[in-house]
Amino acid sequence: MSEKVLDEWAIALEQKKEELLKCQQEHQLNSCMKCDKLLTCELRDAYVKAVYDSMNKGTGGGFEF
Repeated sequence: MSEKVLDEWAIALEQKKEELLKCQQEHQLNSCMKCDKLLTCELRDAYVKAVYDSMNKGTGGGFEF
């Protein structure tokens, strides 16, 4: 993969992280775990997907630990 592709995934992840942190600040929370909408939050789901995509660079597949 080229550096440009790697940068795209990192940029997308950083954007989602900023959105998530802004939401936490607006709701005066320091963690999503304390939020009533934890299991239904589209913003958090998008952040988790961005983390996963940044780890596999968009190639798909499963989590392998």
